[in-house]
Amino acid sequence: MARKIVIIGSGGRLGAALVRAWRAAGDEVIGFNHALLDIGDFRQVHETLGDIEFDALVNCAAQTNVDRCEKEPEEAMHLNSQAVATIADACTRKKARCVHISTDYVFDGEKRTPYTEQDEAKPISVYGASKLGGERCLHAVSDQHLAVRVSWVFGPDRASFVDQILQRALEHKNVEAIGDKVAVPTYTLDAARLLRPLLDEPALGGVVHLCNAGSCTWQEYGQHALDCAVAAGVPLKGRAVGALKMADLKAFIARRPVYTAMSTSLLQQVTGLTPRPWQEAVEEYVRAHWAARQQ
Repeated sequence: MARKIVIIGSGGRLGAALVRAWRAAGDEVIGFNHALLDIGDFRQVHETLGDIEFDALVNCAAQTNVDRCEKEPEEAMHLNSQAVATIADACTRKKARCVHISTDYVFDGEKRTPYTEQDEAKPISVYGASKLGGERCLHAVSDQHLAVRVSWVFGPDRASFVDQILQRALEHKNVEAIGDKVAVPTYTLDAARLLRPLLDEPALGGVVHLCNAGSCTWQEYGQHALDCAVAAGVPLKGRAVGALKMADLKAFIARRPVYTAMSTSLLQQVTGLTPRPWQEAVEEYVRAHWAARQQ
């Protein structure tokens, strides 16, 4: 069924993928990048959204620089919490579904088995606290709105860790990544498929986790990307990813949770869709997008 969907943050990695995929699926999609809509300007948000009709809205816009949030907590709370309340209120006035993109950083990382939606959120950084605040602001407006937590997002529309580590391996023999932090990559093209049914799923409000299947460290993630590039015929100078410890990265300002793998059981139960393993998604991205650009 075709819908009229608004995407805020359409210039970002996830937002751009949603716009493209859902238009291809037959939906009427209106995308707002930062130049068209500044979520920090609450009056502009109300006026812009008030002037259009839509069935659902996905908010991908946020301040996602973890260390900047730690240094600028007021900005973080303004953009990641208070702005969400404004967007959710505008959606409620339109009787439209509001889907807000959140993060695995709402967890403290103390578990060693995948987090479920029932696990208590205990952020250990300003970024995590501001994103949890956004979830709470969303649900304070309406319990019918949905927060979707994602992690380690990668895709063809904007460079991410995968692109950075592959570029490093193109130019240098020495390649390193963090080996003691675990989460789950989320491929934007897969996210577009998995998220679409949630736009009109009235039985599901609250929170849902969305990512690929499995879990890995940054080091394992990077090593697999390099292996895929070599298999695709790209000549890399670096073929092995060495391990760094988070504790040794002194440039970090904010604390990072060391384990934030998330379970997608609820997503599968509600949509009937099963996320594919992160390894398959990375292989497709490297082969079909990254390696193709190296020709």
